[in-house]
Amino acid sequence: MLPRVHRMRDGEVFRQAIRRGGKGVQPDLVVHVGGPVEPADVTSVGFVVSKKVGPAHDRNLVKRRLRHLMRERIDAVPAGSRVVIRALPGSARRPAAQLAPQLDQALHTASSRVRR
Repeated sequence: MLPRVHRMRDGEVFRQAIRRGGKGVQPDLVVHVGGPVEPADVTSVGFVVSKKVGPAHDRNLVKRRLRHLMRERIDAVPAGSRVVIRALPGSARRPAAQLAPQLDQALHTASSRVRR
């Protein structure tokens, strides 16, 4: 599980990361990485899983998979970044093993496009 200190909960922070951050797109995921607001900020991660992904059970399963994958990759993004991961409808049919390389590629692309 992703530690509580790394969880993004404020809607305004979500919006800023999406609007001002770099974006990486994959078939089942879209990742936005926003630069740190303060240099000493902790990296935070938020998830957007809409009803198009499926019923509540499927949406929660996708969020759990993505949280687990991000726990292992939290150090792969610049310190203090704001990361928003949006799951697309196909993500409900993918096991974590298939989502992992997509997440890696999307994080790399989005991180390289962050405006500093």
